[in-house]
Amino acid sequence: MARDPRLTRLVSDLPATVPFVGPEAQERERGKRFTARLGANESVFGPSPRAVAAIEAAARDVWMYGDPETHDLRHALAAHHGIEPEAIVIGEGIDGLLGTLARLLVEPGDPVVTSLGAYPTFAYHVRAVGGALTCVPYRDDHEDPDALAAAARENGAKLVYLANPDNPMGTCLSAGTIQTLIEALPDDCLLALDEAYADFAPAGAVPLMDTGEARVIRLRTFSKAHGLAGLRVGYAIGEPILIRAFERIRNHFGVGRLAQAAALAALKDTEWMAHVQGEVAQARDRIAAIAEAVGLTPLPSATNFVAIDCGGDGDRARAVLEGLLSRGIFVRMPGVPPLDRCIRVTAGRPGDLDRFADALTATLAEL
Repeated sequence: MARDPRLTRLVSDLPATVPFVGPEAQERERGKRFTARLGANESVFGPSPRAVAAIEAAARDVWMYGDPETHDLRHALAAHHGIEPEAIVIGEGIDGLLGTLARLLVEPGDPVVTSLGAYPTFAYHVRAVGGALTCVPYRDDHEDPDALAAAARENGAKLVYLANPDNPMGTCLSAGTIQTLIEALPDDCLLALDEAYADFAPAGAVPLMDTGEARVIRLRTFSKAHGLAGLRVGYAIGEPILIRAFERIRNHFGVGRLAQAAALAALKDTEWMAHVQGEVAQARDRIAAIAEAVGLTPLPSATNFVAIDCGGDGDRARAVLEGLLSRGIFVRMPGVPPLDRCIRVTAGRPGDLDRFADALTATLAEL
């Protein structure tokens, strides 16, 4: 295909790929709907009823832009975490914040470190600004903080990415391990600590908030436990000097009025959060039991999904994945070895997991 001369050289040289192919696109290609949507780590348990009521109440005002300063939500989050509002910036989900962070810190050729097989949207944004990625392998299905720190020092990296708990494997590191990683980074390097699944993490996995630490920015979302994935609300917590820099290039009207109202109501509904956490814990146990019943190995999970070792290599896992997709079950799998020996199954309702169990049994029998 001929190069479009209007594009920058950097964009022209990028592959025409996206981090994820959505379930809707797969449904269009297959010509039928999925009967269980267990691949995107959304909360099938839905948002807080208070959030739904807030959306309905705000609906008549959607002719107005949302508050570009997200004042009420930032201050509510500050009170929730016990930090100052100046240490928080709201964005269009963690994905949007990662894109802004890459634009803030990474110039063409700048070294950036992540893990091989980690959440691909981070690498997508870094490549979009011309960053030079170094990817270190996982160790025992965990991201390897020692290897990440060593690569950062060796390459002079400006930015390091780590998710804790991890996506796609569902494992987690201790708060002490994360703190050791932060202290091992060069003073001019920033750790982007993706805590999208922090609401499902066990005690001792999430470090205490320290907005005076210049070497870390923490990323949270309303897409997982709060069940607001369709509204795209995330936030970053960091040193106020860094957070203020977002004001220079962020999309000030990116988080709409309905999204802000829903997130504010969801944050206040602690009973619903506890309900979802309980449902997720039960679903993880059920997914693990389904896997073990057919001779597969579930990995311990600190998230709202379970990675299942399919007992072979990537080809084996892809065959299992395709069998599930063909039977109407939407799941995903990691993209690189050795992680790709697994499939990844989101916590679902009992009926969803019944259909998953039947489809998995039939798929393995066919294989």
